[in-house]
Amino acid sequence: MKARMFLKEVEPRVYKAMLEAEKQVASFDLDPKLAQLIKMRVSQLNGCGYCLNMHGKEARQLGETEQRLYTLSAWWETPFFTEVEQAVLRLAEELTQLTNKGVSDEVYDNVVRLLGEQKLAQLILAIITINSWNRIAIATHMVADQD
Repeated sequence: MKARMFLKEVEPRVYKAMLEAEKQVASFDLDPKLAQLIKMRVSQLNGCGYCLNMHGKEARQLGETEQRLYTLSAWWETPFFTEVEQAVLRLAEELTQLTNKGVSDEVYDNVVRLLGEQKLAQLILAIITINSWNRIAIATHMVADQD
């Protein structure tokens, strides 16, 4: 695959805003491994090879296990994810796949119950940000590193 364009060169102002959004999300009080699981699962759903490659490496650097990364696409079928992780992954899936039915009250309320409203707000913004990065990478054919 060949890159179509380098968006940061063609439209640097908005790209800079995306980088700032990423910086703000990184400053949230989210568990770093959970943040990577969100990025991985959303990128799986969107089919973003560039982001899967990047965030898979970052997750492993944080100590995420190969077993959990390999089974993330069927997380509900394994005992490897905590109740909080499962709730967050459900939220990530529903927010990414809005055309299915949107975010259900059950999923929304469960995350609020487990983590509180502020953490839910942070999770929503984290999920929206990786969805935006996926769309940028897919539209412009960003090419994953082969190292």
